[in-house]
Amino acid sequence: MSNITLIGMPGSGKSTVGVLLAKALGRGFLDTDLVIQQQENALLQDILDRRGVSYFLDAEERAVRSVCCDHYVIAPGGSVVCREGAINHLKSMGPVIYLRVPLDELKSRIHNLDSRGIALEPGQTLEDILTLRAPLYEQYADWVVDALPGQELAQTVSHVLALLEKGLP
Repeated sequence: MSNITLIGMPGSGKSTVGVLLAKALGRGFLDTDLVIQQQENALLQDILDRRGVSYFLDAEERAVRSVCCDHYVIAPGGSVVCREGAINHLKSMGPVIYLRVPLDELKSRIHNLDSRGIALEPGQTLEDILTLRAPLYEQYADWVVDALPGQELAQTVSHVLALLEKGLP
């Protein structure tokens, strides 16, 4: 197994769990949001504000498709499943794990929806994007890990490690 990719909604813990998982496995860690910002020379929210969601998703796909690494834990943005080329590139590099978090828990974790760099169309809510993306996360995931309310991040990491030890389904 080369890379491990964590997918899920904004606020699902992809980056935090990803860093902990990378440390536990002795791997590198890559947050593709940083690749987007570097390639676009702008913060995520600035890209969304100036260029719109469609451009942002295209920029995200370009950034993700430029990723070429081995033995990394990768945390893409939550919208990576919105562009087939992006998610398929990640799948070609190793297993994809969906960190599934209930809507109420996501709402409690995200307090800056309008400034966090989340690909939302005007008027869209967190519930709207979860409804759109959840079937895609499930479709592209090799495994699903439920990150339940009140669960410590270390428990989520332990669940992921246990799945990896069992091997791909």
